[in-house]
Amino acid sequence: MSLQLDSRIPGGALSDKWENYKFDLKLVNPNNRRKFTVIVVGTGLAGGAAAATLGELGYNVKVFTYHDSPRRAHSIAAQGGINAAKNYRGDGDSIHRLFYDTIKGGDFRAREANVHRLAEVSTNIIDQCVAQGVPFGREYGGLLDNRSFGGAQVSRTFYARGQTGQQLLLGAYQSLARQIHLGTCELFNKMELVDVVLNNDGQACGIIARDLLTGELSRHAGHAVVLATGGYGNVYFLSTNAKNSNATAAWRAHRKGAAFANPCYTQIHPTCIPPSDEFQSKLVLMSESLRNDGRIWVPRNADDCGLDASAVPEDARDYYLERKYPAFGNLVPRDIASRNAKTMVDQGLGIGPLRNGVYLDFSHAIERLGADVIKGRYGNLFDMYERITGEDPYKVPMRIYPATHYTMGGLWVDYNLQTTVPGLFAIGEANFSDHGANRLGASALMQGLADGYFVLPPTMAGFLAPRLGESLVSTSDPVFEQAERDVRDRIDQLLAVKGTHSVDHYHRELGKLVWDYCGMARNAAGLEKALSEIPALRAEFYKDLKVLGSAESVNQSLEKALRVADVMELAELKVRDALHREESCGGHFRDEHQTDEGEAKRDDENFMYVGAWEWGGSDIQRDAVLHKEPLVYEAVKPTQRSYK
Repeated sequence: MSLQLDSRIPGGALSDKWENYKFDLKLVNPNNRRKFTVIVVGTGLAGGAAAATLGELGYNVKVFTYHDSPRRAHSIAAQGGINAAKNYRGDGDSIHRLFYDTIKGGDFRAREANVHRLAEVSTNIIDQCVAQGVPFGREYGGLLDNRSFGGAQVSRTFYARGQTGQQLLLGAYQSLARQIHLGTCELFNKMELVDVVLNNDGQACGIIARDLLTGELSRHAGHAVVLATGGYGNVYFLSTNAKNSNATAAWRAHRKGAAFANPCYTQIHPTCIPPSDEFQSKLVLMSESLRNDGRIWVPRNADDCGLDASAVPEDARDYYLERKYPAFGNLVPRDIASRNAKTMVDQGLGIGPLRNGVYLDFSHAIERLGADVIKGRYGNLFDMYERITGEDPYKVPMRIYPATHYTMGGLWVDYNLQTTVPGLFAIGEANFSDHGANRLGASALMQGLADGYFVLPPTMAGFLAPRLGESLVSTSDPVFEQAERDVRDRIDQLLAVKGTHSVDHYHRELGKLVWDYCGMARNAAGLEKALSEIPALRAEFYKDLKVLGSAESVNQSLEKALRVADVMELAELKVRDALHREESCGGHFRDEHQTDEGEAKRDDENFMYVGAWEWGGSDIQRDAVLHKEPLVYEAVKPTQRSYK
């Protein structure tokens, strides 16, 4: 086994680790920074923040997005808010409480040091974004407002109505645009990473990118490469992710030696609009923030499920989260809310035309606070829901059901956010590092901006400083020649199949397999079945795929084919990871491992580790090699999670 995991977690007291570590990191003189080129792939909150900050520091930055503008990155879709331990409400919040809530919310499957650092820098993020002009919600007197999210009993979530991601991304984009104007950052739009290039010493030295308008392949060299390319939620086909969101960058890195950690950890978001038919191509998220004022219920009697909500009397309604979890109520963490909704529907208590949802009811809040207050908090979300469903949530309850949303697994990184490939970094959702087995709501934006603005810049300097004087690898070097040749061969292989089924056909079939056997609940028999069927589906994909058009033009069919080919392999590894982890924790729920009350039952004695997989040298994931990074808890004591 050539791959070695070294988390590089510094010693000392938990609260002092990050500050002491930063002081010990080597620095790059401002006049020397222009001698280094850093490639940043992705322009969401993590990538945009990282590129802007590295540019501001004086590095040469080449930043890539497959969108027409960095503003189109999927971070724009985040709605509800961003966590920070400011304690503006004086309700008992602190850095330590945010740290603890995040560790507990992740079911004690995250690194203490990384999570504490995240909680520490969270307070700086809000100041940074306010200085950029992000229009956070404010109280009557002008002070920044907060609301609550699942898994916490304090109000620490800053928000901009129901479009927080959009406003934060505009702040990061403005900073990036300034650096593009100043010439420190060079933007490549409509360009997609199709491979990572390593030098002869196994260090990342560049990327191969494909122009989505012309099909041209190009080579780009850098002293370091940063992947900020999001997660792999679209492995399920139906998810809340944008259709173009994909896992190719991370998977190409994995095939070049970057360990992939905890691929079975996928978050199912409880507050999404249920699918309306079997031909739907994506699902729509309704912000978790709605659970502050909305009450979740189903009829107690299955005979009432076909009635209008108004026809079901109050005493015939089961507010099941409030009943089962009185301390947290509707604000339990996402994994718990999702599984309980599934249980209700599985018991025949689902509502809506397809009986595939539960109610999220605002009638009590509107009666208590008035419609104008609710509109001020969630107006754009209510409007969006009405446009999609034709139902007015001011008058009738929303219908919601869980859907795939976020992935806690990702490329394994050390304390520096560096993968097991030297010089290759992964930030934001592309890495595994901060959320354990379940991400608390409003923490994705926090992690993306923390990594981009405050963590990567000093750790990048620590990596580059000893390399002062090293030249870029020439793009005519054989390592670039070979990488481009491999990409061309992959493209030619897909175009040559000339079968009868579209890419979407295979993606949908794969998504159904993964959802049925590795979705909200998993068991050994189902996972084994998936492990037998996914390779067969992949073999059929390479025999009967139909890709229209050519490689030398705009070709969305080819784009999708390249992405789905990678997702086929990732899906198999994801299922294998779920099969090997004989416990339930957070978003990974094994039917065989649950408490008498139906809650996730961890096995700390045997599974308190990060499962990091090494590429096995073939597309058969049974060849993948498992490495284990033990999780050691010094500041918290792992306990059975309880939100009652």
